[in-house]
Amino acid sequence: VCSFRFVLLCGLVSLFGCNGQRDIVDPRMNGAQTPEAPEKTPEKPLGPTYRFGVVPQFEATQLAAIWIPILSELEERTGYSFLLAGSPKIPAFEAAFLNQEFDFAYMNPYHGIRARSAGYKPMIRDHGRTLSGILVVSADGDIQNVKDLEGKTIAFPAPNALGASLLMRAELTNKFGIEFKPKYVNTHSSVYLNVMLGEADAGGGVISTLKKHQEKRPDGLRVLYETEKLPPHPIVRHPDVSDEVAERVSRAFLEMAESEEGRALLARIPMIEPGPAIADDYDMLVDLQLESFYEAPER
Repeated sequence: VCSFRFVLLCGLVSLFGCNGQRDIVDPRMNGAQTPEAPEKTPEKPLGPTYRFGVVPQFEATQLAAIWIPILSELEERTGYSFLLAGSPKIPAFEAAFLNQEFDFAYMNPYHGIRARSAGYKPMIRDHGRTLSGILVVSADGDIQNVKDLEGKTIAFPAPNALGASLLMRAELTNKFGIEFKPKYVNTHSSVYLNVMLGEADAGGGVISTLKKHQEKRPDGLRVLYETEKLPPHPIVRHPDVSDEVAERVSRAFLEMAESEEGRALLARIPMIEPGPAIADDYDMLVDLQLESFYEAPER
């Protein structure tokens, strides 16, 4: 009999692929359940299946632990089936949504602006917090202000991670006028480890991912700088997803927030207070003129 740990590993290999190719894994992971998602037996077969993409901020195991229980709860509440569509790196995620490979997706706000060209529309976002980028350095290091980073190496998860990289690089360049050496390391977790290990002088992240990192490694990093605040990540829908389906999925997210168990699941995204999202919420990003710092993914 396979242990849960082995089945989880098998599912993650299927999710992200040994060769780095995108694939899709069933949220029930061949019958295995995460601790947060107790086994549920639907009274009737699930309805249509929808692919749900998630921007890969974390390592694969952590991302799956967060989202598989949420998708399982969505299935229970909507009667639809959801498949977690895995992307090994942020550029692969960008290429996937630009190619319209997701029915629903959780993405950063600037991704949401870019996804408009593929017809995606925002439907849900967190109304309980804002998004900003943070710059972290070694807690016991010599760097005391942003100007000290002139000519230094700064780690970022990817060129187009909004708060952690895109907005941060724009402000370091335009606001502070410093030159630096960017080092792209794929995930927020890797950014923090690079700074802790001395492989980078500083690193770009966001408060939510830093808090998760500090749950395991509470010492070693301090926040040097924080960017301006923006509306947080939206959940968007593909143009072919009907209004009826989108409304049912949106309602399921709102209903999850009404129970203690549902709030606990959503808090891990984190999404503290889910509410409606519209395109106008993110128009301010257009005014920031981030295009010169954006790097288009290969498609």
